[in-house]
Amino acid sequence: MKDTFKHKGLRKKLVEEVRNKGIKDENVLSALNNVPRHFFMDSSFLEFAYQDKPFPIGSGQTISQPYTVAFQTELLEVEKGNKVLEIGTGSGYQACILIEMGARVYTVERIKSLYNKTKVLLEQMNYFPKMFYGDGYKGLPAFAPYDRILVTAAAPYVPEGLLKQLKPGGIMVIPVGAADTQKMQKIIKLKDGSLDINDCGYFRFVPLLNDRS
Repeated sequence: MKDTFKHKGLRKKLVEEVRNKGIKDENVLSALNNVPRHFFMDSSFLEFAYQDKPFPIGSGQTISQPYTVAFQTELLEVEKGNKVLEIGTGSGYQACILIEMGARVYTVERIKSLYNKTKVLLEQMNYFPKMFYGDGYKGLPAFAPYDRILVTAAAPYVPEGLLKQLKPGGIMVIPVGAADTQKMQKIIKLKDGSLDINDCGYFRFVPLLNDRS
């Protein structure tokens, strides 16, 4: 795996494109600049790695558009040392962005072939989130509570099990909806356990599925 001057230049250009679309958090932009996106993509897509677009990674899944990754991450308000649960490891790109920001990442993937492939890749890149093969709807209760929870696939509803695993004062970011487009929601769990739910625009994600394969 090589990260050439050309790749770094293209990545810098991508970061500026994402900044121009409205992302203001410098920590998010810095993380985007530090993670080589082309490592996560099939070699036939390398020339497209630094376009602000999603691309297929196999098993019916995609690596998200960089702007979408940045948008979700900015909403999450990640602080260094935060314990973050990610639902939907996918390519591992989002997990690496979170690690670059100083988060302690726990991530769940339901597709076994993707889990195995991503685990090997992230180890080669020297990123070491705690990775689990399992049902994202259930989260990881054994390691709860979490400061932040990020869901990277479309959920038809907000899973109650995930809300229970969110620490009071914590933030969950999740795309909700069963249609072709989903409403991005930022959910803040208040100290008394009540929820402050904010709608943050519409996006398109692959569905969050709860049966293992």
